[in-house]
Amino acid sequence: MAVRIRLRRTGKPNAPSHRIVVTDSRSPRDGRFIEAIGIYDPRHEHEAINLARADKWVSKGALPSDVVRGIMKRARAGLVIDTSAAKAAPADGVAPAAATRPGEGV
Repeated sequence: MAVRIRLRRTGKPNAPSHRIVVTDSRSPRDGRFIEAIGIYDPRHEHEAINLARADKWVSKGALPSDVVRGIMKRARAGLVIDTSAAKAAPADGVAPAAATRPGEGV
């Protein structure tokens, strides 16, 4: 089984956004996938990827597409949000306060 890391199209017609997924290369573009590891929105120039998971899959033999390879390269340079770092605990050991929604009191 050949595993690829590629884009899966989501969003509305004429308003594309994509998920970065790990999938069998024989699966259709928007078909079944193994794991979602990031997002890519070219219209709003928003990219986020979990580099730890991407590196794990690459070490197991998964091949990233050209676009995903570029996103991974930009993430390593610090130009893209790395969601694995965002989930890590803060260095001082204190968890950030939960954000409240507008109209939810304190």
